[in-house]
Amino acid sequence: MPDGLLALGGDLSPARLLEAYKRGIFPWFSEEDPPLWWCPDPRCVLYPDKIRVSHSMKPLLRKDVFQFRVNMDFEGVMRGCQNTPRPGQDGTWITEDIIEAYTALHKMGVAHSAEAWQDGKLVGGLYGLRLGKVFFGESMFSSVSNSSKWVFIKWVEQLRGEGVQLVDCQVETEHLLSLGAELIPRGLFLEHLNAWVGP
Repeated sequence: MPDGLLALGGDLSPARLLEAYKRGIFPWFSEEDPPLWWCPDPRCVLYPDKIRVSHSMKPLLRKDVFQFRVNMDFEGVMRGCQNTPRPGQDGTWITEDIIEAYTALHKMGVAHSAEAWQDGKLVGGLYGLRLGKVFFGESMFSSVSNSSKWVFIKWVEQLRGEGVQLVDCQVETEHLLSLGAELIPRGLFLEHLNAWVGP
């Protein structure tokens, strides 16, 4: 099995998803596959105090180029992520079943979207789950240059102010590493969850 793949099958019920996330496990699979459950080693995370703001982003954060919103259009963010082409990926893992499952978690107050708006239009965003002092990031999209970086920085700043200790980024990308994310051993990640997610 590929490194980090733990199991396959099961459903995407809110109870199963919440139990999985508390243990550092998340679903990631193609539409034609059964649910595949992952817990990568190493794990890509961001400690909010280590958020990195590049020189090119600082002027953007000072100006009112975008408007920051939370949970204004959760499904719209998921659809934006679903429709964004990814290098090296055919299709999307954000299936209709995934959208239905995470929308249910959103209605429960567990899944959240952070959004960049411009001229009344959603132009970038991210979504994920908040459990205790951990935010589990799932995906992000951008239809206007730098909007996903902008909203990620604004969201992490808000989470830090609310006492969040860890942002789970799951798998490394250059985009995330440029924002201050780092790789840590799976064992340390699970220790963090035990300390910060709660029962």
